[in-house]
Amino acid sequence: MIDLRSDTVTLPTETMRQAMAQAEVGDDVYGEDPTINRLEALGAQMMGKEAGLFVVSGTMGNLVAILAHTHAGDEIIVGANSHTYYCETGGLAMLAGVMPRLIDDESGIIEPAAVKAALRPKDIHFPQTRLVCLENTHARGGGVITTPAQMRDIYELAQENNLKVHLDGARIFNAAVATGIAAKEFARYADSVMFCLAKGLSAPVGSLLTGSKEFIERARIARKLVGGGMRQAGVLAAAGIIALESMIERLAEDHANARYLAEGLATLKGISLQLERVQTNIVIFNLIKPGLEAGKFLASLKQKGILANSMSPTSVRMVTHRHIGRAEIDLTLAAVEEILAE
Repeated sequence: MIDLRSDTVTLPTETMRQAMAQAEVGDDVYGEDPTINRLEALGAQMMGKEAGLFVVSGTMGNLVAILAHTHAGDEIIVGANSHTYYCETGGLAMLAGVMPRLIDDESGIIEPAAVKAALRPKDIHFPQTRLVCLENTHARGGGVITTPAQMRDIYELAQENNLKVHLDGARIFNAAVATGIAAKEFARYADSVMFCLAKGLSAPVGSLLTGSKEFIERARIARKLVGGGMRQAGVLAAAGIIALESMIERLAEDHANARYLAEGLATLKGISLQLERVQTNIVIFNLIKPGLEAGKFLASLKQKGILANSMSPTSVRMVTHRHIGRAEIDLTLAAVEEILAE
């Protein structure tokens, strides 16, 4: 089966499996797991932050960050298409008790002017705005990159208004590899950064949340609150260390393969896509053949041994990763062409 649903389907490497089997462990709730401690220190250093916190998922990392930055009843400024708002089961409202102030991020990039327009004046009728949430790369935006310069403008605006900035950097290393700019240069313009180990980096489980020591102390309490206090979890952290030490640079292969896929799709009658938005490992395209909706298209693809996801009734997302090479893409393109011709 050719699985293009997400880079979350990647399997751990043999080196990761060996490291997991041999990992030195301890009780992480007591701060005594040496492998987790090493992973957290490594991740913080790569983001240019003081401290890190290992969490089971990006969703937990984003939730814990919001809990650590805000109080119930506060307002956060967040993109209407962001993963934090759109794909995390309403946790920011149900568990953090914050109110989202939605702004346009359909392009995959939040404009400083949109953040500025969302700021409320001081008024007894309004909630207190505490936090701006960014996403880089932007999943529903097709893997689009927000540059450090663009992030800086928002960060400076937030500082001027006494707001914190949290970055959902689930795929920050994709942005770094695609631009040739170190991840810490993106992270410079956020008070906290979450990034995933279990997507293109191929670790089986886990994400890291990074920030100041004071912030991570609060986040550690929030992680415990939501049931994320782990014990001998160094067996998981061991794979994360391998991911950070040896799996980042190969993301360039995923980007090249995504571009190859997108260029092939763009030649097919019945498909519309914006090549300029294929900047990393995500390809989103629209079905413009009359009568062909995403559900039917995906069912036909599955019959041909290919999995993908829909983004709307007429749009489809495909994500390249370590298990997808040119041969798999050629087979996918041939299958799509056959379906469009039916």
